[in-house]
Amino acid sequence: MTPEDETFLRRAVALASQAGESGERPFGSLLVDADGTVLIEDHNTVVSDADITAHPELKLARWAARELAPDVAATTTMFTSCQPCPMCETAIARSGLGRVVYALSSEQFEAVKPVTPPLPPVRYEGPALFDEARRPIDDHY
Repeated sequence: MTPEDETFLRRAVALASQAGESGERPFGSLLVDADGTVLIEDHNTVVSDADITAHPELKLARWAARELAPDVAATTTMFTSCQPCPMCETAIARSGLGRVVYALSSEQFEAVKPVTPPLPPVRYEGPALFDEARRPIDDHY
């Protein structure tokens, strides 16, 4: 990690603090290009957007997928206040970002946050209707 990385990581933590102070969940992220220019930054807006997916990492990954050419996205670094959750990790990978630098690991986050009850299990059923379900896939590919 370079001194520049630490500067950008401190900005992600500052964004997280600002989010927490405004009533949002305290997470912040920024995306930096290969030259060290901040392309976009954001914080968690799960509360104000009433959107459980409004994580800053996901929002930045979606922006990068829309706005950056794949070769440019591959040279960017996302700096984020906490290690991305599995949902965000998938979006980051799909968007083609090159690197992620985070402050708190998932284990560190779990150790310092208030204990929350586990989510209720979801029942999944399937696969079903294979011949019908594969038709749109076959038609597309």
